[in-house]
Amino acid sequence: MAPVDRPDRGISYDSRDIAEAWHRSGTARSGALGPATELMLDLAGVGPGCSVLDLAAGTGDQTLLAALRVGLTGSVLATDIAASMLEVAAAVAHEAGLANVATRVMDAQELDLPADCFDAAICRSGLMLLPDPLKALTEVRRVLKPGGRFAAVVFSAPEKNPYAARPSEIVRRIGNLPPPAPDQPGMFALGAPGALDAAFQKAGFRDVTVRTVPTRRHFATVDEALRNCRDSFPSLLQLMDRLSDAEREQAWAEIEQELRRIERPDGIEVVGEVLVGAGKK
Repeated sequence: MAPVDRPDRGISYDSRDIAEAWHRSGTARSGALGPATELMLDLAGVGPGCSVLDLAAGTGDQTLLAALRVGLTGSVLATDIAASMLEVAAAVAHEAGLANVATRVMDAQELDLPADCFDAAICRSGLMLLPDPLKALTEVRRVLKPGGRFAAVVFSAPEKNPYAARPSEIVRRIGNLPPPAPDQPGMFALGAPGALDAAFQKAGFRDVTVRTVPTRRHFATVDEALRNCRDSFPSLLQLMDRLSDAEREQAWAEIEQELRRIERPDGIEVVGEVLVGAGKK
């Protein structure tokens, strides 16, 4: 089932199939985003005893890392608009024996939470997918305690992330689909130089910093890279749904060709780049 385009809330990833696919790609994602995730947690000040809010938490890869940092005296509330994602996150936390994790279905742009109640907040690969990231930033600032910090990971420019960007470019060309509008949510919506800094500052955050972090993914085979592409980029499947069967077959064939061009005897390595932004209330 493909995500549903909802103008009021962006792309919905609330299906069990998408949640399970996202969870399957967790190992590859964690490997690629590991350094950026640790930097995000550092810049947010996540440590022992902290109460942490995780926005657009998905299946909770970074939620678990935050929970391990805060320990038994701390807590992490994982929120997401997709209930199916949070069901997986809750199950994974339970399996890991982490009793300090709670989940709540919630729109990041309309947090049903009291003001001044969290020591720190994080958001990995979600802020750029929201229709109104400024509204989400304003909301997260409201629920942070004075002096609390928020940190987020977003993709930088598409040319810095060919593995994520080229498949969508191929689909749009084959289907004669228009490019995304400048204000449309998407993987690269906050990747332009200065965009993330400006959003944090406009929301009222102080001591804003943005760091650039390289990413690296390794796949043993082209098939593995293709499978991860299907599992990791639900928005690509949404675009694919706008093609005819023949066009869709052509698109996947061209994506495979792109990957085979960079295949080496030991597999495929793709590089990319993310931004880690942080600010203080």
